Amino acid sequence: MNWLRIRELIRKEFISLLRDPKNRRVLIAAPIIQILVFGYVVNYDIRHIRVGWLDQAQTRESRMLADNLQGNGIFDITHHVRDSRALEDLLLRGKVDLGIKVAPDMSRQIRRGETAEVQILVDGSMSNMASVRIAYTMTVLDRMNRTLIRELNPMHMDYGRIDARIRTWYNANLDSTYFFVPGIVAFVVMLISLLLTSIAIIKEKEAGTMEQLIVTPLKPVELIIGKTIPYIVISMAQMLVVTVLAIFWFEIPLEGSIGLLVVATCLFLLSTLGVGLFISTVSSTQQQAMMTTFFFILPFFMLSGFVFPIANMPEVVQWLTFLNPLRYFLVIIRGIFLKGVGLDVLWPQYLALVILGTAVFAGATVRFRKRLD
Repeated sequence: MNWLRIRELIRKEFISLLRDPKNRRVLIAAPIIQILVFGYVVNYDIRHIRVGWLDQAQTRESRMLADNLQGNGIFDITHHVRDSRALEDLLLRGKVDLGIKVAPDMSRQIRRGETAEVQILVDGSMSNMASVRIAYTMTVLDRMNRTLIRELNPMHMDYGRIDARIRTWYNANLDSTYFFVPGIVAFVVMLISLLLTSIAIIKEKEAGTMEQLIVTPLKPVELIIGKTIPYIVISMAQMLVVTVLAIFWFEIPLEGSIGLLVVATCLFLLSTLGVGLFISTVSSTQQQAMMTTFFFILPFFMLSGFVFPIANMPEVVQWLTFLNPLRYFLVIIRGIFLKGVGLDVLWPQYLALVILGTAVFAGATVRFRKRLD
């Protein structure tokens, strides 16, 4: 193996990639835009719930319920309506997230010691958000029920209770940013390494320079190394940029070792570069390579646990996730960022990345070598 030839091929690859100003802008802007979008836009935190209010009782108890809702700091009664049809229309048009209808006899039933019903209409088009909104509403109603019990039964009642002392580890405020932003590190590495590697060989074929590379003294393994090292360097640089933004801009704590994060990234790149090389062997044009790349990216993303818990997936699909290197990389990243754990805890994920990466990259290399013969 001649490292001088490899060095010159690497230099040529960097020159051809970076001489285009558009490429430079994309390589710099892409990770920054992605981390800003996921950090600020994509989250499950509910900070504002728009409420449509239909009060047919107009009593002290109904006003108490409205005050309890707005005093929560999350609910905001944005629309007061006079009939059920108007309330349903607000939900239909998406102007409110929640509709609450107070029956005319609510206060009378409460004073009789009976159960009074309050109708809650929720926009269920986004089921996860709807579930959280219902839970918040039930918390407000439960607090009001305790207040009414103390008013209607003023006698002192002393009884044994269970007092839960909750302490949330690793993300004390349950902030979605802590969940999404570390995952962007993995997503950026996967996207850039897959996309750039898959079109690297095709670009030579379309430009008519592939035959020139074949007749040079470069051996097949030297050609593969020279083609992949530039994208390893670019992926690592973007990983470091995103990590710095996560730490200093979004204030995500990096509790673990940055060295372990770099090692995990290198192991993950074995798999993504291998898939990229495989795509380059089965594609004839850059457009075809890009379409095939996105065919791989979507399953990797959906089956990684980045957004949807793997435990909620069908059992057959859960088995398929074991073939997804992004699944293990996400566990490593979140473990290093938020928990500060090391190899004593994460060694199964590192081992899985080694096995998958070696198998995928070796298979892609064998197939690529056959195309060069």
